[in-house]
Amino acid sequence: QVQLVESGGGSVQPGGSLRLSCATFGINFRIYAMDWYRQAPGKQRELVATITKSFSTNYADSVKGRFTISRDNAKNTVYLQMNSLEPEDMAVYYCHLKRNYVDYWGQGTQVTVSS
Repeated sequence: QVQLVESGGGSVQPGGSLRLSCATFGINFRIYAMDWYRQAPGKQRELVATITKSFSTNYADSVKGRFTISRDNAKNTVYLQMNSLEPEDMAVYYCHLKRNYVDYWGQGTQVTVSS
């Protein structure tokens, strides 16, 4: 059974940092690309960052230079380091993978950015 479990969300002031984690279970983690998405109230879910099985990364323009995606294959975990957070980054963040044309999502973790 595939499971994705996010953690690390919280409330920070603008300019602050958070590190999200997504632990995975039931998959051969090292062979899959992993993504982070986010969804703000009233908006569509959007792709934030991707890391491939060969550790190549891609970012949404809105987070380039501020967010860093990484993975630890020994821990079956993907991370999202978020620096210089802005109010516009406030959303529920989800990790995601696609396996055999099926999408798997975590339960989401809330990130609040407010002074």
